Amino acid sequence: MHPAETGGDLPLLCEAAREAGKIALRYFRQSPEVWMKTGQSPVSEADFAVDRYLRETLLAARPDYGWLSEETLDSAERLGSRRLFVVDPIDGTRGFLDGRTEWCVSIAVVEEGAPIAGVLECPGREETFWAASGAGAMKNGAPVKVREIGDAPEIAGPKQMINSMPQNWRDRCRPIAYIPSLAYRIAMIADGKLDATFVKPNAQDWDLAAADLILREAGGKVLTYKGEPPVYGGAVTTHGKLVAGSGRLLDVMGRVIADEA
Repeated sequence: MHPAETGGDLPLLCEAAREAGKIALRYFRQSPEVWMKTGQSPVSEADFAVDRYLRETLLAARPDYGWLSEETLDSAERLGSRRLFVVDPIDGTRGFLDGRTEWCVSIAVVEEGAPIAGVLECPGREETFWAASGAGAMKNGAPVKVREIGDAPEIAGPKQMINSMPQNWRDRCRPIAYIPSLAYRIAMIADGKLDATFVKPNAQDWDLAAADLILREAGGKVLTYKGEPPVYGGAVTTHGKLVAGSGRLLDVMGRVIADEA
C-alpha cells in the first residue's frame, strides 16, 4: 500500500520524513558539531537542521496544527490545537553520533491524546515505517506484524527491569544488546524482529508517538503500569515505566511494572 491510499496526513508526513532523512544523512558520520543539553544528553547540528526543515514544512502545510518537538522550545499554545505534530528530528542521537544505523526521524499526528498517523524514516538502514489508524502498519510498502511468542523470546530494555520478571519467564527470555533509538526498538517489535521491550521512566511523547501507532497497527501495544495506552500531547510530555510487545509476554511484563508502581 502507498501512503497516498490512506488519505489524511500520512502522505504529507512520509514526504517530509523522506526529505528530513536526506538532511540528516548529510551529517551522518561527518563529525557534526555537538552540544550537551540538561542531563548530559547530546544534540547536534543535524538535529537542529532536521527540526527546522520539518517545522517549516509541516506547519506551512497545516498551519492550524500544534507543534511539539524535542528540539523546539515548548509552548502552551499547542494545547489549544485539535491536532498536533509530535516530532523527534533524530531519535537515537547518541547512536547517530557514534555512527550506528539504528536512528530515525520520527513524526506523528496526535488527536485527542492518541496518534492517528505516524512515520519513522530510518535512512541509515534504508527503512521507512508508517501507519495510519485502521490502515495497518508498513515497512517499505509491505505490511508488518508482530510475531508469535516462541520458546525463547527476545526482549530489550534495562537489565534491572528484565531481571524483575518471574523466574520461569526470565529463564526463557533472551536479552538483546542495547538499541539507542527507542522508536526503532518499538518498530522492531512491529516488524517481528524483536518480541518486547521494557521502557525506563522519562521517555517523552516524541520518542513514542509514531512508533506506538506503528506497533498498534501491527498487532502489538505500548502500555503504562495501569495497562492503558499512553496519552500524548498533554501539558506533561514525560512518561513513567512502559512496556511494549504483544500476547502473554506483554501481560507478564505489564504486571512487573504494575507491581513496581
